[in-house]
Amino acid sequence: MHKPISLAALPDVAFEAVPLARPLDWVGMDGMALPIKLHGDDGVSMRVPATVDVAVNLRDPDARGIHMSRLYLQLQDGLANEALGAPSLRRLLEACITSQNGLADRARLRLRFEHLLLRRALRSDNAGWKRYPVEVEAELAGGHLHLTLAFSLEYSSTCPASAALSRQANAQRFAEDFAGAAPSLSAVHDWLASERGMAATPHAQRSRAEIRVSLKPCFDDLPVAALLDALEATLGTAVQTAVKREDEQAFALANAANLMFCEDAARRVASVLAADARIGAWQARVAHFESLHPHDAVASVSGRNP
Repeated sequence: MHKPISLAALPDVAFEAVPLARPLDWVGMDGMALPIKLHGDDGVSMRVPATVDVAVNLRDPDARGIHMSRLYLQLQDGLANEALGAPSLRRLLEACITSQNGLADRARLRLRFEHLLLRRALRSDNAGWKRYPVEVEAELAGGHLHLTLAFSLEYSSTCPASAALSRQANAQRFAEDFAGAAPSLSAVHDWLASERGMAATPHAQRSRAEIRVSLKPCFDDLPVAALLDALEATLGTAVQTAVKREDEQAFALANAANLMFCEDAARRVASVLAADARIGAWQARVAHFESLHPHDAVASVSGRNP
């Protein structure tokens, strides 16, 4: 039976001479699978799986490398046990720097996960879960914390030009079917409710808005849910989860009330981001996955807030 080898007897090449010695901007690990703790909408915290990247600078040119295992252990403990927010991210980055015993004075994190939100149906008494891809980037340098959020949401877009052409086709058929007649209200009602009352329908498609914002340092929360709520409200046609017939009809009404080109959608998104006091700078890109064409219609917009 072999005796366990003591830690002191294990070789450590980290202290060997460094060839081509120089400091390094960033050293760390990418693609770690770790749980993170999030605040739920109902006040109850939840743990979700995340993909995590971490790095620190190596400022000592004569040091062979950083202490990667220390970074991993810090992240494994901190992310799972403290809800994600600006204060917790600052503490975690500070701990990552401290764990290097003077080798580093900067640290950064990138977290990728899916944020689940329970969404009510438009009319029926139902609800369903929607997932939103989120990326959080945090960097601590010179005592200053820099936070960036990136996320996306899906919505429906109905083409205004196609809607106008469809209305014209519907009006033309009405004129043809009732030429020379003075139809009663009930006759018009029955015609509109029949298949003859819909000569054409406008094309619509699932669409996506991709958002990236830099947060101001005076706010502690990561406003993912709040921004998603505001953006879905301004677009007016967020994709649905649990759907009954009354919800589908309400969705059709919402699309008719929110006809938009990609340019219109980009401006709606920009109006929300430009008015949010928590945001310092922002970028947005919308893509309408055309049902008329085999290519997408896209628009981008960006800005800085005072």
